[in-house]
Amino acid sequence: MLGAQLVLGVATVPLHALVQGAGTAWRIAAVPFKRELARSTALRRWLNRYLYVLMVQQASSAACLRFHLIGQRLARWLLMSQDRAHSDQFHLRREFLAYRLGMRRFGITAAASVLQRDGLIEYHCGEITVLDRQALRLKTGIFCLCGD
Repeated sequence: MLGAQLVLGVATVPLHALVQGAGTAWRIAAVPFKRELARSTALRRWLNRYLYVLMVQQASSAACLRFHLIGQRLARWLLMSQDRAHSDQFHLRREFLAYRLGMRRFGITAAASVLQRDGLIEYHCGEITVLDRQALRLKTGIFCLCGD
């Protein structure tokens, strides 16, 4: 969801959205959204839960970036991408992964090669197929709150 800051009464956000894959989306302008938010207790309750989950994910992501090696960080990102794509196969280019993980493309290639060699993924020209989700989840690190 974009615009979650509106739930908190904040009108602006210093971030930009980036769409990773094809799909459909719904859109509502800020004024009607805030009007519906004021009217619906159920909507406020669900969006507050969503914001809580978002905060937990961001805290986990910060810890993962700080303490995990590139292979663990890549495994985590692939699990999150798989969840959002609702598919075992999706498209992610090395440049995008390098940018998101704060690495050079070479580091992404090396880490993806290890995951591929271990039979966890197939990776070719940006097309990724998750072959073993459970083993990939184990690669993220035992104390990481990522994936499932």
